[in-house]
Amino acid sequence: MPPASLLDAPELAAARIDERASGENFPVVSVLAPRFARPHLRAVYGFARLVDNIGDEAAGDRGALLDELERELEGPPRSEIMRRLHATILDRGLPLEPFRRLIEANRIDQVRRRYQTWDDVREYCTYSADPVGRLVLGIYGRAGDPELVAMSDAVCTGLQLVNFLQDPPRDLSLGRVYLPQEDLRRFGVAEEELAGPLSDSVAGVLRFEGERARSLLKEGLPLRAALGGRPGLSVALYARGGLAGLDALERAGWDVFSGRPAPTRVTFAWLAARELVRR
Repeated sequence: MPPASLLDAPELAAARIDERASGENFPVVSVLAPRFARPHLRAVYGFARLVDNIGDEAAGDRGALLDELERELEGPPRSEIMRRLHATILDRGLPLEPFRRLIEANRIDQVRRRYQTWDDVREYCTYSADPVGRLVLGIYGRAGDPELVAMSDAVCTGLQLVNFLQDPPRDLSLGRVYLPQEDLRRFGVAEEELAGPLSDSVAGVLRFEGERARSLLKEGLPLRAALGGRPGLSVALYARGGLAGLDALERAGWDVFSGRPAPTRVTFAWLAARELVRR
C-alpha cells in the first residue's frame, strides 16, 4: 500500500526532524520563550527544517515533494509535522503566506544557483529567512507592527548570511553559491576557491560579508525591549547567537574548510544566562 503522504518518507519523518532539533541550538534558544509559545515555535521550526530537508536532501522529485507539502499546508494535513503545524496555525491565527514563501525558497534553490548582487541575495532572504521571524512575531501576536517586522527581517537576513558564511564548501558541493558574484569579483575570488583551502582573498570576502551580517543583527537587538518580557528575551537570543557565530568565524580566521566554525550549546547557554540578567 502506498504511503498516505509523499512526506512519509523516512528522511522526512517527524522523528528525524525532532532528533535533529535536539542536537541543535534551537532548544537552548526556545527555553527562554514563554511556556505557551514553545510548542508553537517547535512546530514552525519543524516545518522550516522539513522544507530544507526536502530542498537539500530528499530523494526523488523534490519539486513534487514541495508541491505535496504545499497541498498539506492548505489542508488537510496527513503527516505528523503538518498536523502539528496546523494546530499552531489555528491556535495562533497565523497566515499561510510566510509558509508558502519558505516553500518557494526551496523551489528557487532547485533552479537558481548564483546571485549577482547583494540585492539579489537580500531578495532571496525574503523567501528563505524573513518569513520565520514574521511567524515568530505572529505567535506573540505582534506581526502587525511594521517597526518590529523590520527589525525581525534584519535579524533573519543576518542569520541567513551567517549560515552562508559557515557553509561555502557545502553549498558549492550542492551546486550553489550564495555569496554575491559582484563581491567575489571585487575580492578576486574564483568560485572553485570556495571549496578550499583558505586563502587571503577568500578570507577577505568572508570578512566583508561578515560585517554586513553583523550590522543587520545589531539592527534587531532593540527587539528585546520592543517585545518585552520573555518573548523579547527569546528573540534577542537569536540575534546574540548570530553575533556569536560571527565571533566564532573570526576566531577561526575565517577558515570554513577545516571545520564549521559555530557557537556551541555551552555558548548559547551562557548567552541565555547573560540575557536573563542583562538590564
